[in-house]
Amino acid sequence: MSAMAEEIKEVVKTNFIRSIIEKDLETGKNGPRVITRFPPEPNGYLHIGHAKSICLNFGLAKSYNKNGVEAQCHLRFDDTNPEKEDVEYIESIQEDVKWLGYDWGENLFYASDYFDKMYEYAVKLINMDKAYICELSPDEAREYRGTLTEPGKDSPYRNRDSKESLELFEKMKNGEIEQGKMVLRLKIDMSSPNINLRDPIIYRIKKAHHPKTGDKWNIYPIYDFAHCIEDSIENITHSICTLEFEDRRPLYDWVLETLGTESHPQQIEFSRLNLEYTIMSKRYLKQLVDESHVSGWDDPRMPTISGMRRRGYMPESLRNFCEQIGVTKKDGTIAMSTLETNVRDTLGPVTARVFGVIDPLKVVITNWDEGVQEIDCAYHPQDESYGNRKVPFTKEIYIERDDFKEEANRKFFRLKTGGSVRLKFAYVITCDEVIKDENGEIIELRCTYHKDTFGGVTPEGMKKVKGIINWVSATDNLEIECRLYDRLFTVPNPMSNKDKSFVESINPDSLKVVKTFVEKSLSTAKVGERFQFERQGYFIVDKDSTDDLKVFNRIITLKDTWAKIDEANAEK
Repeated sequence: MSAMAEEIKEVVKTNFIRSIIEKDLETGKNGPRVITRFPPEPNGYLHIGHAKSICLNFGLAKSYNKNGVEAQCHLRFDDTNPEKEDVEYIESIQEDVKWLGYDWGENLFYASDYFDKMYEYAVKLINMDKAYICELSPDEAREYRGTLTEPGKDSPYRNRDSKESLELFEKMKNGEIEQGKMVLRLKIDMSSPNINLRDPIIYRIKKAHHPKTGDKWNIYPIYDFAHCIEDSIENITHSICTLEFEDRRPLYDWVLETLGTESHPQQIEFSRLNLEYTIMSKRYLKQLVDESHVSGWDDPRMPTISGMRRRGYMPESLRNFCEQIGVTKKDGTIAMSTLETNVRDTLGPVTARVFGVIDPLKVVITNWDEGVQEIDCAYHPQDESYGNRKVPFTKEIYIERDDFKEEANRKFFRLKTGGSVRLKFAYVITCDEVIKDENGEIIELRCTYHKDTFGGVTPEGMKKVKGIINWVSATDNLEIECRLYDRLFTVPNPMSNKDKSFVESINPDSLKVVKTFVEKSLSTAKVGERFQFERQGYFIVDKDSTDDLKVFNRIITLKDTWAKIDEANAEK
């Protein structure tokens, strides 16, 4: 191995794609160049599966761009189908890539940039008798194509004279032929065991306005024909795709070899990301949006990058997750807990702690006569640089309803009737009386506080209290809207049941909205700021917040509350 490749290998995590690249650098196959590309179709918002590809392609370029190697990743929009494309999607994709921490620099391209060249190549193939105009109907074409076990048969138009095909192709381009009437097909091998080589279509008529080229074209290339040409024009060295393109690699190579292009990139396939409790299809994600099962593409329950960004995930979480699951050629499904662990691990060190309750229970401290006491509370238990804030302590406070039980065993270290608990940063209180409404539901606790226990002190002669709970003043607080998000589906694989639609597996509890209370220091919190509500989870200020009401999205709980569910599913 060359010294250059050896030095690079030491600073990157190896996988089979890196091994290929390092061998190419060693042999000088592409010179000291590593050029990758991320080629999304602008027909929807990107999801976490795309994040894996973004991190891989841009990450490779970033890691090899040193030691004399020219390394870069192109962002190229596959805008070959104007009927499904939208500028909104283009803008969202660029935002997602930048949010993940990557930059394409000057290397922003569109498939439509090369439409003229693709047309020239198509004409060349017709002149070489390697392509022909076919007039079979879609149903007839499927019949002639054959099956996985039976060869196809030649189209009756396969031996059409090249001159006639050229004339018809020109008419197709000029809009003189009815849409769906004819297509341009390659002439390869109708008996090939690889169906992708059975005279595939490379151009079809689409009389649709294109966001970039307007009404110039009435014909548009098929992706399998277009993307290898795009790679060649851009001098891509390693064209990295997911495994579903493995069977199409012979077509990729056939096109470039037949055209004799100067640049012939190497296509490499890796396994796509499959994640539990999600769906990885823009078509089905669009269905969720169109049918109003979610509020939009950026709904925090969606596996879209924009949804995860709004949910409060940090880009580091997704990058670390993609690095952790690695790059292989074997398909598999990743546990949701793997992603969620990365989210928690990333948020923990950098998120300020505050007090908030989700399901408040009122506590009246009967012997409190001190008015309002401003208690100095640290924002972060391990990092003093976050500083402190003042939290008002008053006669009436709220605690979390789950932090109280009328009767509890010795393992319950929070508040119970006749028991004591410490209010974090404040005092030890003892529950003396439980107040209930006419239906027997607890509505209030009457407690006494122990003055000499402030700040964690346990006076001599007093038994040490093990439990510590959070609290919020009931009279000096901030009321907020709290959106509690959970997994969008109730089953690990929503697409597994062929007898029912995936929408039937939507989790009815994937969103709960409650009005509740947090400490008033959050009145200055800005959209996009993240906080940990002590013992409740991580939250972010949502863009729906107004001057009158702040909205907080729960990013994730502090513990994996689905672990037992996952274990139960595994046992079935």
